[in-house]
Amino acid sequence: MLMEPTPEPRGLLARRVAHVGTSIFTEMSTLARQHNAVNLGQGFPDFPGPDWVKRAAEQAIAQDVNQYAISHGAVRLRQQIAAHAGPRLGRTLDPDADICVTSGATEAICAAILGLVDPGDEVVVFEPFYDSYVPDIEFASGLPRYVPLFPPDAAHPDWWFDEGELAAAFGPRTRLILLNTPHNPTGKVFTQAELEVIAGLCRRWDVLALSDEVYEHIVFDGHPHVSLATLPGMWERTVTVSSSGKTFSLTGWKVGWAIAPPALNAAVRGAHQFMVFCTAAPLQEAIAAGLAEAGARGYYAELRAAYQARRDLLVEALRAANLRPYVPRGTYFVLCDIALLGFPDDLAFCRHLTTEVGVTAIPPSFFYSDAHRYLGQGLARFSFCKSEETLREAVRRLQRKLST
Repeated sequence: MLMEPTPEPRGLLARRVAHVGTSIFTEMSTLARQHNAVNLGQGFPDFPGPDWVKRAAEQAIAQDVNQYAISHGAVRLRQQIAAHAGPRLGRTLDPDADICVTSGATEAICAAILGLVDPGDEVVVFEPFYDSYVPDIEFASGLPRYVPLFPPDAAHPDWWFDEGELAAAFGPRTRLILLNTPHNPTGKVFTQAELEVIAGLCRRWDVLALSDEVYEHIVFDGHPHVSLATLPGMWERTVTVSSSGKTFSLTGWKVGWAIAPPALNAAVRGAHQFMVFCTAAPLQEAIAAGLAEAGARGYYAELRAAYQARRDLLVEALRAANLRPYVPRGTYFVLCDIALLGFPDDLAFCRHLTTEVGVTAIPPSFFYSDAHRYLGQGLARFSFCKSEETLREAVRRLQRKLST
């Protein structure tokens, strides 16, 4: 009698998540708590969001806006997003067809990739990258193609990419390019000329674009933020993602959105409706109120000025501590060159900084592919989306332990 073959033992986790593990943010935040360190690692504000936006949430809850919202977003919020983003994109947006409200920009990015990328499709990604990008591509059974950004040097005043390397990443299997500007973690703001290079390759290869622009209002020194979708031929092929979390310092509310022409927006909505269905209804009403009032209150200018002051405070402290910061043009992160400090890699440095100095940073090599991880091992990422009190305590510790 023939014996049935013994099946291979199988782990409990599906392959798409089996390798994910604990994020570096969790690891470093846990270490920070253990050593009572000032946590400049994870990028969330430790100060309150605007009172007038929070009051709008309270009013919405009191008025019983507590049931499911329309899946692709509350009417008033979509109308305010259209009014807010339309001028930046150079067009009149249709709130009913061009906008999908999501549970944060992270969900919008995941939904866009799941809605647009088929198994075997290639997705071009600049690195270092936000940590959800590659898992999202892999969840869709897509294939990431990496293009590294390089730090400023004698020939380049800002972070830069090799145009030849970018061109080589495109081909007949390329479906999508994933862009982040202003860029986390480098603080780079892609220039008009750089965006034109990207747009030209998208048009040449008939490639779609997913543009993560959550830091659109946090730019410094007069550097303009330009949306990829404004370039010729790019509106038709671009999904633009943004979020209220960074703009209003309310990251835990998780209210984001995707803007795209109807055919592309339908792809985002199709995935979104079966991931979370809808985003918290009262918080949508509050963000609608926030967008409606922010311009008249002068809020965006105040936001930029406040963050630029925090940036300058931290940059000067890092310089005094011999950490060689690259001054960011946008976002609320600073990358520092630590290559000459004698540590084997960025993880060793960040652990030392937490346990011995009492300040926590994030090792950026975790934002690179294996092939390019060495590019991040001489860097450390600090966030300055913190109160002045928090930043000054971090400065005091850095100066006491690291300054010469």
